[in-house]
Amino acid sequence: MSQNRIVLYYAFVPIADPEAVRLWQRALLERWGLRGRIIISKDGINGTVGGGIKEVKKYVKATREYPAFKKMDIKWSEGSAEDFPRISVKVRDEVVSFGAPGELEVDENGVVGGGVHLKPEALHELVESKKAAGQEVLFFDGRNAFEAQIGKFKNAIVPEVETTHDFIAEIESGKYDGMKDQPIVTYCTGGIRCEVLSALMVKRGFTEVYQMQGGIVRYGETYGDKGLWEGSLYVFDKRMHMEFSDDAVTIGKCVCCEAPTNKFENCSNLSCRNLRLFCAECAATDELRQCPDCVGTVVELETAQQ
Repeated sequence: MSQNRIVLYYAFVPIADPEAVRLWQRALLERWGLRGRIIISKDGINGTVGGGIKEVKKYVKATREYPAFKKMDIKWSEGSAEDFPRISVKVRDEVVSFGAPGELEVDENGVVGGGVHLKPEALHELVESKKAAGQEVLFFDGRNAFEAQIGKFKNAIVPEVETTHDFIAEIESGKYDGMKDQPIVTYCTGGIRCEVLSALMVKRGFTEVYQMQGGIVRYGETYGDKGLWEGSLYVFDKRMHMEFSDDAVTIGKCVCCEAPTNKFENCSNLSCRNLRLFCAECAATDELRQCPDCVGTVVELETAQQ
C-alpha cells in the first residue's frame, strides 16, 4: 500500500484575517514537504493537499488546532505530492467562485440557508420514501458540465455550465422553474460547491433542496459502484479521475471514435487548455487532439499568410 495520500477538505466559517491563515497554511505545507491547492476567504477554507501519509497526518492535526477548523471533515484518497505541480495558497473573495461574494451568509455553523445535508444512507431513504409517495427525487449536478461526461448520478440533471460563475445565470434562466416545488438533491465532488449552490437555489425559490453531505467522495466510499452513482469521478490534479471500485463502468466516449474512455486530454496546442475525452489510440495523434477552436484559428492564420 502506498505511503502517500491526498486529503480533500473545506469549512465554511467566518475568518477574521484570511491573509494570516494563508501565511500559516503555506508554512505548514513547506514544513512537511507537501503540495496542493488551498483557497481562503472571509467565509472559510477549501483545500486539496498531498504528500507522505505521516506528514499529511501532521498537517491535518495542525490545521485542526485552529478552533474554527476543529471539526472539519477530512476526505482521504490515494495520491501524493507529485499529483500537484506546486504549492498554491491564495486569498480570494469567495471560497468557491460563483460570482456572488456578497450573497453568501456564513456563521460559526456553516452556510446559512442552504439545502438540507444528507449522508449517503439518508439519501437512499429519501429516494425510497419519495418513491413510495409517488414523487421522484431529482439529482442536480453542481459541477462543471464536462466533469459529468465520465461520471454522474443516474438520470441526473447536468446544467450546461463551463464554470461555477455560470450557475447563477443558469438557474435564473427559467429552464428549471418547473422543478421549484420538487425534491432536488444537489451534488458535487466533495460537497463544497453544493454548500453554495443549494443556498443560491433556495434564495431563488426552490422549495425542497438537499445536498449530498461530503459529496460524491463520501457516497462512493459508502456504496462504491453498487448504488446510484455510475462512472468515474473527475478530480482536479494530475490523476484526472478516480474510481471507487473495480466494478466502475466507463460512460465517457472518445470525441473522435466514440470508444469508451474516462481519460481527458489537453488540446495539442500547448497554449490551449481545452480538455476533451480521447481513447488511447486517438490521443496519440496530435492532429486529432487539436480542439475545434484551435483548428479554426490555424485555418485563419494560414489564410491570412497566403
